[in-house]
Amino acid sequence: MFKKFMEKPKKTRVTIIVASLAVLFLILLAALAGVIFPNSLFSRIIDNSIGKFFNLADFFVNNYVRILESLAVLFFVWLLNKLINVIAAIFIKKGGKTEMISELIQSLIKYASIAAALFLILSAWGVQTQTLLAGAGIIALAISFGAQSLIEDIISGLFIIFEKQFSIGDIVQLNDFRGKVVTMGIRTTKFEDVNGDIKIINNSDIRGAINTTTNLSPAVCDISISYSEDIIKVEEVIKSNISRIKTNIPDIIEGPFYKGVQSLADSSVVIRMYAKCKEQNRYQVVRDLNREMKIIFDENKISIPFPQLVVHTEEKKEDK
Repeated sequence: MFKKFMEKPKKTRVTIIVASLAVLFLILLAALAGVIFPNSLFSRIIDNSIGKFFNLADFFVNNYVRILESLAVLFFVWLLNKLINVIAAIFIKKGGKTEMISELIQSLIKYASIAAALFLILSAWGVQTQTLLAGAGIIALAISFGAQSLIEDIISGLFIIFEKQFSIGDIVQLNDFRGKVVTMGIRTTKFEDVNGDIKIINNSDIRGAINTTTNLSPAVCDISISYSEDIIKVEEVIKSNISRIKTNIPDIIEGPFYKGVQSLADSSVVIRMYAKCKEQNRYQVVRDLNREMKIIFDENKISIPFPQLVVHTEEKKEDK
C-alpha cells in the first residue's frame, strides 16, 4: 500500500497527507475537548456538534438496541441470499433456460432484499414509515423518468428469456461479434469471445442476434486437386475413407459427406467435404477435416496443387 502511495504524484500525496492530518485533528479535538478545556464554552460547543459523532461510548449506550436491530437485518439479508444461492446450486441444472431464470430470480431477490433491508434499518432508527413510503414513491417516479434505459434493459431481458431467444452456453452472433453466453442478468448479458474476453451488453442493445447453436452447424472443407488427377479415382478414395474420417473426428455428429466438385478453379479442381457438428466445435472440426484429407491424399499419391510461377527467358542469338 505504501508503495502505491509513493507512486502517486507529489501534489496528490501532499493533499492526502494534509486531509488525513485535518481529519485526525478533528477527531482528537472532539474526543479531548472536555479534557483540554474543561467546563468551557468551547468544549460545550464541540461536545454538542462534532463531538456527538466521535463519542462512541455514549453512542453505543444510547443506541445499542437500534444497532443490534440493524445488524440483525443485515445478517438476515445476507443469510437469505446465501441460502438462495445454495438452493439454486443444488436444484438448478447448469446451462439452458432454467439457469437463466434462476440467475434472474437471484438478481431480483438480491436487489429487493437490499431495498427491504434499507427500509427496515431506517425504520429502526426512527424514520417514519409513511415518510419512507412517500420517499419510495418519489424515487420510483424519478426512476421512471430518469432511468428509462434501465427499465428498457429489464423488460428486454425478460423478453429474451421467455421468448427463448438464447440460453446460457449458446453461441450468439451480434453484428461483427461472436461469443458464448456466460451469464444473463436483469440489466446486462455477458458474452465470452474466442479469446476469453468478456463483453458486457445491455439487454436493450441486443438486436438481430443470431443463435448459432439452435441447430447443428456445418463444417465445410474445400480441398483442391490437380487437373491431371482422375476425378473418379479420387472420389473412390474419399468414399472408402469416410468411416475412417468419422472415427478420427468424434466431434462430427452427422457425416462426413462427399458433396462433389465445388468449382473448377484456374489451376485446380476444388472438391467439397461436408459434416455437421455442434457450433462450439465447428472450427476445430474444419481443421480436423483438412488434416484428414491431406493425410488420405498423401497416402494415395493424390497431388494438391500450389501456386507456381513459370518464367520464360529469351536466349540471345550470337552474331556470326
